[in-house]
Amino acid sequence: MADGETMAKAAFHAMTEGTAQDWAAIAAAGADFNRAHADRLLEALRALGHDAGGFAVDRLEHSLQTATRAFRDGRDEEYVVCALIHDIGDLMGPANHAEVGAVIMKPYVSEANHWMLDKHGIFQGYYFFHHLGLDRDMREQFRGHPHFEHCAQFCHLYDQSSFDPNYDSMPLEAFEPMLRRVVARPRTSIYRRDGA
Repeated sequence: MADGETMAKAAFHAMTEGTAQDWAAIAAAGADFNRAHADRLLEALRALGHDAGGFAVDRLEHSLQTATRAFRDGRDEEYVVCALIHDIGDLMGPANHAEVGAVIMKPYVSEANHWMLDKHGIFQGYYFFHHLGLDRDMREQFRGHPHFEHCAQFCHLYDQSSFDPNYDSMPLEAFEPMLRRVVARPRTSIYRRDGA
């Protein structure tokens, strides 16, 4: 856009007044914002580096370790990105971080990986809930679910073991292209027509 030009805006003050022309202007203006989604996720991941929450590593390092372990184990790109993003919900939803991260990633990932993100907080509890007077077997309520083992394996192999200050994690920049590819286009969205 040249200097002095302004992008068209919707003219309505209430959605009941909106026209197709208004919504075309909104869609055009929103395109840049939508393209910057990966940038905002990367910024949020960097913000995880500001707090360790009492752990031996900060939250970003934990995320990098989790993703690095999954990558080095040969997991596919979507899985690795889920491993990287799994605790991003800590920023805005510390009481339900798993669900927050899962909602963010739902349009971009498989059902199995979405379920893993959504339930990993409960499954991770197997390793520590009993120290807090909680039921470490809380995950058993999901026994028999098709993605139970997928989530249990994620927690056992990658999440619970990623608090090592001496681990040689890959840097966030190594995961950036993967993240950008995974979130480049939603698989599903209420804002898209099928096949669009």
